[in-house]
Amino acid sequence: MMEYSITLPSKPRAVSEEGAEGVYEIDGLYPGYGHTLGNSLRRIILSSLPGAAITSVKIEGVEHEFSTLAGVREDVVTILLNLKKLRFEVLTQEPQTITLKIKGAQKVSGADLELPGQVRLLNPNSYICEVTEKSGIDAEFRVERGLGYVPREALKKERVDIGEISVDAIFSPIRRVNYEVENMRVGDRTDFNRLRISIETDGTIGSRAALEQAIEIMITQLKAIVGFREEDIATESPAGETSAPVSGESASEAMKTRIEDLELSSRTISALEKANIRTVGGLARKKEQDLFEVEGLGPKAIQEIKRALGGFGIVLK
Repeated sequence: MMEYSITLPSKPRAVSEEGAEGVYEIDGLYPGYGHTLGNSLRRIILSSLPGAAITSVKIEGVEHEFSTLAGVREDVVTILLNLKKLRFEVLTQEPQTITLKIKGAQKVSGADLELPGQVRLLNPNSYICEVTEKSGIDAEFRVERGLGYVPREALKKERVDIGEISVDAIFSPIRRVNYEVENMRVGDRTDFNRLRISIETDGTIGSRAALEQAIEIMITQLKAIVGFREEDIATESPAGETSAPVSGESASEAMKTRIEDLELSSRTISALEKANIRTVGGLARKKEQDLFEVEGLGPKAIQEIKRALGGFGIVLK
């Protein structure tokens, strides 16, 4: 028999790292594995890395998102869109509340937010709105940690305060991720794959850490499904009936059960005894054709025997 082996790929190599962006390569992937691994890692990076975002907004004098604020250039919908651009780093799993109190005409940015000690704003220069009169703004925002993108319907609480507006949350700390696959030479072959992954984050996590976490998540998920749950595999009889498997100790006891203790008709029991078959073990050693040759046993009797054995998780040979 011909023996073969699959060459294992290299560990990731950093091609370039600058700020929140990074490019990484994995060499020596078996043909076709470049797209398999690249697409899987890309999906994990986009969907499974934790981040923080604003999930609800409460602005004094505003009851719903289609309102307008007197003395503010933008309407509430535009303000909510600008708030989604704010990127936070939250150092706790508990939801945090940040506040915004503005008096007088001015342009409002993330730097004007009052943050608790567990929250850090990564882009304080991000524009929120412009107050054109002396009325000002008094608002509270809830910031939470989560995964991926969560629509506002999924974030609504059972009890919502009057004037509190739930917003779609983009928790993912990833701004962009893509991959390319090119062929490379390994030994005499030129069809092996080189995978190049480009990652850009919002700064709350490094691009290298994002790739490392994605690889760890993939490995953890794959380890969890290695092997089969043997206790869930049922035994199927030739007639298509399914019975639960029997452990070794229980099977041994079942084999000693006498046929008169089974739920069989007296005619079937009599025929089996005449054939010197007196226990479940004796039945289990017989083939279906063997039982047909026993005088007094017909198709109905055979089905009767199969059902009785099925109760022990045993089938004919």
